[in-house]
Amino acid sequence: MHPRPLGRSGIAVAPLAFGANVFGWSVTADRADALLDAFVAHGLNLIDTADAYPAWVPGNEGGESETMIGRWLRRRGGRHRVVIATKVGKWARHRGLAPETIRAAADASLQRLGTDHIDLYQAHADDASVPLEETLGAFSRLIEQGKVRAIGASNYAAPRLAEALAISARHGLPRYETLQPEYNLYDRAGYEADLEPLAREHGLGVIGYYALASGFLTGKYRSEADLDRSPARGARAGRYLDARGLRILAALDAVGARHGATPAQVALAWLIARPGISAPIASATSVAQLDELAGALRLGLSDADRAELDAASA
Repeated sequence: MHPRPLGRSGIAVAPLAFGANVFGWSVTADRADALLDAFVAHGLNLIDTADAYPAWVPGNEGGESETMIGRWLRRRGGRHRVVIATKVGKWARHRGLAPETIRAAADASLQRLGTDHIDLYQAHADDASVPLEETLGAFSRLIEQGKVRAIGASNYAAPRLAEALAISARHGLPRYETLQPEYNLYDRAGYEADLEPLAREHGLGVIGYYALASGFLTGKYRSEADLDRSPARGARAGRYLDARGLRILAALDAVGARHGATPAQVALAWLIARPGISAPIASATSVAQLDELAGALRLGLSDADRAELDAASA
């Protein structure tokens, strides 16, 4: 398993990231410990979270995911074993990308995580109300202070990302080294049309979210009746339940049958094999589920396999 670079940051990661948005949502603190133990046991290291995770759950305030990761780090130690990626900008408590917001949010995240540095600090969403120079300048000061190693952009449109990269080069500011877009076998056009060429031109690391399309690409949801099986994800997975979605599931089944692999493993292996992808982000709520997802790393898809999946998702 060869580590992959996060842009020019000097940080390398295993090609599958753990999506910790489930911590404090569908995963309790004790189960979070077990999941992270299993994650590093598989030789994986990139943990993706955000200060806003999971504020949408009734009774939560936000910050619960980072707090659970920090608790695990205190119990297990080994900060050097993991690359922690978190985000700023979408939580009501620290909304937007003004310099003072970024500064306060970073300090709060560091406290919850119980660490002295964030490996990858990402703008969770573009904030057009703040000049990019000011946002990048705030990130630069965090890097100078040793609180952040590298920065990334999530949910940026290609023109704004290109503008940010140009401003970084023009003013000698740290650049966004990674891009975090929505990207999976169903949701392809938004990334591949404009963002992928830009990311590859500039050598950015790409850590796409919703790698399994809210669980749809696991094959768990094949009819309207199946959507009720998961109150947390069924509603979103339902938007994939159309003729194209079913065609993709059929291709995942066919490729999986040839390799003795599950649909989820095939869907992740397809992403891992895509040029320019550093690590797709996938979540798990049990160790058994995590073990299944990690199996994607051992799955080598042939050219014919990839062509079949590409044709089904066209």
